[in-house]
Amino acid sequence: MELKSYQQRVIDDLAEFLATLEGSQRIDTAYREFWAERGVTGMAPYKNNVPKVPHLCAKVPTAGGKTYIAVNALKPIFDAFRRSNPKRPAFVVWLVPSLTILEQTVKALANPEHPYRKRLNLLFQNRVEIYEKKDLLQGAGFSLDTVREQLSIVVMSFDSLRARNKEDRKIFQDNGYLASFLDSGDKDDWRLPDYDASALINVIRSLHPVVVVDESHNAETALSVEMLHNLNPHFILDLTATPKNNSNIFSFVDAMQLKQHHMVKLPVIVANRQDKNEVIEAALILRRQLEEIAFQEEANGGKYIRPIVLFQAQPKTADDNTTFEKIKEALIALKIPAAEIKIKTAKLDELKDIDLMRRDCPVRYIITVNALKEGWDCPFAYILASLADKSSAVDVEQILGRVLRMPHVQQHGHELLNMSYVFTASNRFAATLDSVVKALNRAGFSDRDYRALSAEETHPAVEAGERPSAAGDLFGDRLPAGASLSADGKTGDDIDVSHIAPDWNQPAAETASSAGGLLAPEAQTSAGHPFVEAVKAQASQQNLAYEAQAKTAGDPAVPPELETRMNRHRMKDLFRDEALPLALPQFFIEVETGGWFDGDETHPLLERDLLLKDFKLANLDATIGFEDVDSEMYRVDLEQIGQEEYAPKPFKVNRAHRQRFNEIILAQSRENQVMNLTARLFELIGNLYPIDDADAKRYLSRIVEAMDADQVRDCLERDVAYVRKIRQKIDALADQHAYRQFSTLLHIDKIGIRPGFTLPEAIAPKKNASALPKSLYVTEAEMGDFERKVINDVANLENIQWWHRNLSRGKGFRINGFLNHYPDFIVKTRKGRVVVLETKGDDRDNSDSELKLKLGKLWEARAGSAFKYMMVFNDNPVEGADKLADALAKLGQM
Repeated sequence: MELKSYQQRVIDDLAEFLATLEGSQRIDTAYREFWAERGVTGMAPYKNNVPKVPHLCAKVPTAGGKTYIAVNALKPIFDAFRRSNPKRPAFVVWLVPSLTILEQTVKALANPEHPYRKRLNLLFQNRVEIYEKKDLLQGAGFSLDTVREQLSIVVMSFDSLRARNKEDRKIFQDNGYLASFLDSGDKDDWRLPDYDASALINVIRSLHPVVVVDESHNAETALSVEMLHNLNPHFILDLTATPKNNSNIFSFVDAMQLKQHHMVKLPVIVANRQDKNEVIEAALILRRQLEEIAFQEEANGGKYIRPIVLFQAQPKTADDNTTFEKIKEALIALKIPAAEIKIKTAKLDELKDIDLMRRDCPVRYIITVNALKEGWDCPFAYILASLADKSSAVDVEQILGRVLRMPHVQQHGHELLNMSYVFTASNRFAATLDSVVKALNRAGFSDRDYRALSAEETHPAVEAGERPSAAGDLFGDRLPAGASLSADGKTGDDIDVSHIAPDWNQPAAETASSAGGLLAPEAQTSAGHPFVEAVKAQASQQNLAYEAQAKTAGDPAVPPELETRMNRHRMKDLFRDEALPLALPQFFIEVETGGWFDGDETHPLLERDLLLKDFKLANLDATIGFEDVDSEMYRVDLEQIGQEEYAPKPFKVNRAHRQRFNEIILAQSRENQVMNLTARLFELIGNLYPIDDADAKRYLSRIVEAMDADQVRDCLERDVAYVRKIRQKIDALADQHAYRQFSTLLHIDKIGIRPGFTLPEAIAPKKNASALPKSLYVTEAEMGDFERKVINDVANLENIQWWHRNLSRGKGFRINGFLNHYPDFIVKTRKGRVVVLETKGDDRDNSDSELKLKLGKLWEARAGSAFKYMMVFNDNPVEGADKLADALAKLGQM
């Protein structure tokens, strides 16, 4: 099961935050810098909930795959930590809000055939073990040795850490089964002094777990934060659709992305009926028609779907209103087999151990009150029919999310199978819609994700200005037949199956031909039911509009809720008409499936990785001089940088651990020293994609084999500095290979150039520059002193029309080739020339200047006469570049 693009972006965001944190040395600074790089300068400051512990939240709507995201997040987290502590145990406490979710999570993570477990096995080389609290209390396969050799995940409920009963208090009691953890040799101050060292809570604390908090909005109280603090975590990852005020959100997933990936049945179509009988009738008819559509879809090659209705009953009261028993009695009176009807309440659970997705499962109707909360899931649920009193606002907040998940995570051929439906019978329909919005908000969606059908929309036969008859009136003040008015003015109508069309369950094909179009209310059939037909027609139109909206959704990395917090600056109106159509050329590569313009995938934008697909590292030059490596052991001891409360524990060097680890390796044979030091360097060096892992390990092994005993000892002590030198060597070798491949493919016309990058209507820089004349945007991105001097001189040339400070890190224009080169400026002259300009001040490390200049000139040669590339030095330009004075003279004539 591959990650969806929005799920991969969450993992990428996490990895980027960890890299920022590792470099910045302060959690609050890292959080601010992380968002500023995305132009989000108005993000609320980091909340230091658990001191010195990074505590991040991913906001993912219901059905977005939060558990799968968490599974994939564990690898980058532990990879980052092991760079400072190579023998750190990979131990996870996975917290869930209920026993139901606990059972589901354990079942999924422990099942070797489940996609979650398959992914864990892939990421952690099949060394994975899943525990429940009782397993740890009994020491079942849980010891210091096993934890050191595998990924260990213990799934626990929030309540199990709160010691509310005798069973939960066992976590705080001394435990002989866990004696092996007393010999860890770890002298850190991790023990809760009021409890024995062998107590499970102290064993967990000694392992400094990564804590995953599922549905974290349930764990925001002071007691919950204290619970997290007591676990002594090194990292806390929250996952929720509705983050609370103290959440540090690092990644947002917008609902439109779920729609684009066919994860959810949106929009939600909401319509009102006159009474409960009409709600039941409409739900039964639409469900049957959806099933007919689903059967036809399957016959045409689609997947099996059995649409289900959720009936929401009222709680039992003294008035004994529409309870779940009455609904079941009514359905059975309509000759619906009892096997197709199940009740799910707080005290009665007829869904237990039933797999609703199985083909042989007969269930088509589920009756509940409000018991369908988190932990219950069935993508076959399509219709929510609420049977609350007409005088009450319909409370669907707890269960609407249960009908949102899309069956089989794919778009279905008939649009009616790609939406969900809510039917109500309320005189307070506006309040009902508010409840629908709240339910969508609770699931991580918004008020744009539903469509309310009006009376006129669901009664197309009514002439303009006419009111529908009482039998079909959505908001009318007339009572339906058989209803009575009580002394307090409330309707006393109850379920009466005699008011439901007797042929509601007949196939549409058997009644459609005799329907003769729109039928009178007293003669309605299931095929020609005006309300259902109008709902279907309107739903189809609304779905088309919603699909179009999803396809044109904006930047997925910047959802609408972040737009007001961004440092956004629009393009000046003076230049819009001329600048927006401009497309700067970029390199594209011909793929083997066809010619240049045969289809979307035959000419992808060239990525450097494509030039390295045949790159083999193992047999290349491995000679590296380590004489000048830095004297650092590992950056700094992050707990001694000043304001200690934000210093992250995960990246602090544990010198005792490091010394013991080094001594173990040095006591081994030469062969084992090479093997273990190679493994250590491989862990530290990070992602080398697309270089194969085995290829990289062989190369590293050659480097270690060439070291003498003193160098091995020195490398163990200063491994990060050694890795930096090795990485520089590998990057240089890869650059050489990529350059040769690029030159060859360009020469034989396998790489071409065409319009690629267009300027956005607005930019969101990390920081703003002070004003200079002729800037393309109202405000441009910050720049250094030499860059400012260059562009100020350029802007004051008479022939310059506008200039733009190019953004980097994937947001601006790049010359893509054997490296990704983001020039500093884009300049437009009055004669129509576009000049991309790279500046090189004397304070810069210009080690990559020659490669950038080569790429820039190759781009210029292929881009056409309207485009130029220039590299400008303050002094001492490399061959082919210009001094500032010379560059200004050339620009003035373009």
